[in-house]
Amino acid sequence: MRQFGHVGSYQPGDIFANRLALSAAGLHRPTRAGISGTQHEGVDSIVVADAYEDDVFTDEEIRYAGHGGRDPRTGKQVTDQLLTDRNLALVKSHATGRPIRVLRKVAHEGSTVFRYEGLFQVTAYEYTQGIAGYGIWLFRLKPSRLPEQTPSTRSA
Repeated sequence: MRQFGHVGSYQPGDIFANRLALSAAGLHRPTRAGISGTQHEGVDSIVVADAYEDDVFTDEEIRYAGHGGRDPRTGKQVTDQLLTDRNLALVKSHATGRPIRVLRKVAHEGSTVFRYEGLFQVTAYEYTQGIAGYGIWLFRLKPSRLPEQTPSTRSA
């Protein structure tokens, strides 16, 4: 069963060694895909891992490039994205307003880890031209106003 919102006692700021640890904790079940969700239920979690050149993460919002069109060998966008599967799941999240857990790949004490950033909501989306010149679905996420989020410094 897909769970929206916080999972267990995990809080924003918690650190995880790798994608397997995220999956085991139930924060982001897929060990490879960056989007966890379905077009019928919406998205419960995403990972921002610098895989898409059009992703932008600031304190005010996340601009998250949708799924697809990337060459798995080079990581470069090589074709237009389509409004299917995981992109439709993000559209559904926009319609429902359900919170999405955001995990982010970050440098921490000399290694790369995943940090739980908290709950966000899709506030807008558009089909636009990406940096590489191909059409991408760009989703804007802002911190959720659902329950108060205070970053912690715990490690999981």
